[in-house]
Amino acid sequence: MVERRLIWLAGIVLVWGGAIFGKLVALQVLHHQEYVKKARARQEEVVQLRAQRGPILDRNGHPLALSVPTEAVSVDPRNVPSIGFDSDLLARELHLPPPELFQRIKAAHDQRRGFFLIKRDLTPQEADDVRNLKLDWIHVEDGSERHYPNNQLAAHLLGGVDFEGKGNGGVEKSLENELHGTPGHADILTDVNHHGIFELVSAQARAGLSVTLTIDERLQFVAERELAAAVNEHGAVSGSLVVMNPYTGEILALASYPTFDPNLPPETDEEVAARSDHAVSVPFEPGSCFKVITLSAALETTRLRPESMINCHGGVLTGLPGGRVIHDSHGGMGIVPMWQVLAHSSNVGAIEVGRTVGREKLYEYVRRFGFGEKTGIPLPGESKGRLRPLTKWGSTSLESVSMGQEVSVTTLQLARAVSVVANGGLLVKPRLVLKLGDETAPSEPPVRAIKPDTAITMRQMMEQVILEGTGKTARLDGYTAGGKTGTAQIFDFVYRHYTHTYNGSFIGFAPVTNPAVIAAVTLNGTRGEAGFGAEVAIPTWKAVVTEALRILDVPKDLPDNPAPATEIAQNPKELNDLPIDLGSGQPNILEDTDDDEPAAPQAQAFVGPRLPVAPPAAPAAGTVPNFRGMTLRAVLAEAAAKGLSIQPDGTGVARVQSPPPGAVLHRGERIRVQFAR
Repeated sequence: MVERRLIWLAGIVLVWGGAIFGKLVALQVLHHQEYVKKARARQEEVVQLRAQRGPILDRNGHPLALSVPTEAVSVDPRNVPSIGFDSDLLARELHLPPPELFQRIKAAHDQRRGFFLIKRDLTPQEADDVRNLKLDWIHVEDGSERHYPNNQLAAHLLGGVDFEGKGNGGVEKSLENELHGTPGHADILTDVNHHGIFELVSAQARAGLSVTLTIDERLQFVAERELAAAVNEHGAVSGSLVVMNPYTGEILALASYPTFDPNLPPETDEEVAARSDHAVSVPFEPGSCFKVITLSAALETTRLRPESMINCHGGVLTGLPGGRVIHDSHGGMGIVPMWQVLAHSSNVGAIEVGRTVGREKLYEYVRRFGFGEKTGIPLPGESKGRLRPLTKWGSTSLESVSMGQEVSVTTLQLARAVSVVANGGLLVKPRLVLKLGDETAPSEPPVRAIKPDTAITMRQMMEQVILEGTGKTARLDGYTAGGKTGTAQIFDFVYRHYTHTYNGSFIGFAPVTNPAVIAAVTLNGTRGEAGFGAEVAIPTWKAVVTEALRILDVPKDLPDNPAPATEIAQNPKELNDLPIDLGSGQPNILEDTDDDEPAAPQAQAFVGPRLPVAPPAAPAAGTVPNFRGMTLRAVLAEAAAKGLSIQPDGTGVARVQSPPPGAVLHRGERIRVQFAR
C-alpha cells in the first residue's frame, strides 16, 4: 500500500516535472523570440530626438531666424493616476485650457501611447513650477524654440513655424527639408512602472543646414520702413517692393505691407491677412510700366526707332469696337517722337506703337519678359499673374495690353522685367538663396529676351522719363537713372467697370550706363490723383535705391550738385522743321488712366545716357555750326575737320541739334545731333 502511494507520488512528480520542463522548453526555446519581443515592447521605448533647426542668415551672416534652447513637458499617459484631476493640475501650471488638455491626454491613454508631448517652449517659470510638482510620470525635457531676433523684419520672406516646429510660410516652409535636419532615436529601458533605467542613443540627431539668403538686412530695413510710410501716407490698402541685382537676379530686399511678427501667432483675421506676400502672391494690372515691353517689342520687330514720329491724336482715341474711348490722363500730345510716348506716358501713343507691333509679336515679347509664368523664386504661394492666350483676346485686347491693362503681374515680375533692360537683354531667374550650409546654392543661367542694343536704347529712353517726363522727381543725387511710372485703375469685377482707386507703381535702375541695382515699387488701392504712380511710388523708390547704391558702394557718375539738364531746344520753330500737332482740349479720364505729369509742349531731341567718352584733342572754343539738313557722313566729316565732338542719334538727315546753331561751344563740349528721315 505504501509502495503504491509512493509510485503514484513519483508519477505525479514526474509528470509535474515534465510539464515544467516542457513549459521551460517552450518559453526558452520554442517561443523564445516571441516572448523577448513582448518583453521588450513592455520594457523598452524608442524616443525620437528632435534635430536642431538650421538658422537663416542674411547675405552678410546676420541672423534672421534662430533656434534657441528651451524646455518641453511630456507625460506617459499610461501612468497618469487620474486623468481628470491631473490634467487640471497641469493645465493650471502650464496656462492651458483644462477641457482641451483632458481630451488630449485621454485620447493618448486610450491609444496606449507611452509618450505624449503636453507643451513645448516652456517659460523658465513654467518649467520650475512643473518640476516642483515632483511627480514621476511628468518629464521636463530640453528642446528648442524658433526665434526671429528682428521681429517684423523680412517676415514675409522668413514665414514661421507651427507648434510642431515645421515651417508654415516663407523660406521656413519652402526649405523645410533643408532646415529641419534629421531626427535621432534613443532606446530607453524602463521598469514595470515605466521609469527609465537605461538609455542608449541608437541614432544621433543631425542639425538642419544653415540657409544664407541674398537679402541685405540693412537694405531690407530701409525698404520696409519706406514702404510702410508710403502706404500710410497715401491711404493705400497694401504695398510691395523688390530690390534686385539685374545681372545675377539676387534679391537684395523684398518687402510687403501690411506685415506681421513671426514670433507671435495670428489672432485676428487682419493678422492672418497680413501674412500675404503682396510682392510675390498678389497680382495687379501694371498700367504704364508695361509700355516698356510694348516699346521694346517695337524696337525689335518693326522699323520704329526712338525718333520715329507717333501720332498721339491729341490724347483721345476713338473708333474702337463697342464705342470705347481711350484718353491720356494729361494734356494730349500730337505727333511726337516715340521716346516722348514713353517719357510722357501717352496711352494713345503706346496703342499706336502696339498696333504696329501686332498681336502675335506683342504677346511673344510679353512672354519673353517673363509674364504669364512663375519666376521660380523659392517662396510658397507665388502667383504667375494673368496673361490670356491670344485665342481669348477680345476686339480691343491689343490696345489694352499695349498700355498695361487686361494683364496682371506681381511686383517681383515687374522687377524681373526691368532687369532685362538693365542687364543688356537677359531674363534672369530671381535668386533668394545664396548658400545652403557652406555650399553655394545652384543658380540657373539667364535666357536671352531682347538684343543688347535694344536694351541700351530702352535704357536711354527710360532715362528720359526721369530727365524730361513723368518721373522727374526720381532724379538721384550723384547718379544717372532710368525708370517708368505706372498707374492703373482698379477694375470692379462686380459692376464691370474701372473704379477711382489705383495701383501706383514705379520701376527703375541706376546708374544708366552700367546699372548696379533695380527696384520696383507698387502701392495698391490709393485714391484720387494723389494715387498716381509718380506721386506715391517715386519717393519710396528714390529713398531705397539711394540707400542701395550707398550700401553697394557704387561709384557716382554725376556731380553731387548737377547743373540743370542741357537745354535741347529753346526755339522749337527754329530747330525742328517737323510739323507738330499739339491737339486741343483737356479730355476727362474715363476708363484708362496714367500719370499726372503734363505733356511736353513740343517734340524734343532724344537724349541718350551720359556715356563717358574721351574729349577731342584740342577743340577750339567758338560757335556751333548749323548741321540741319546734312547727312550723317557730311556731319561727321565737317565735325572732324573742325575738331568737334559729335554724338549722333538716328539715321537720315540732321533735324535737331544741341547746342543750337550759333550757340557758344565750350572747350570739350559735345554736340548732340538728331537724325530723321
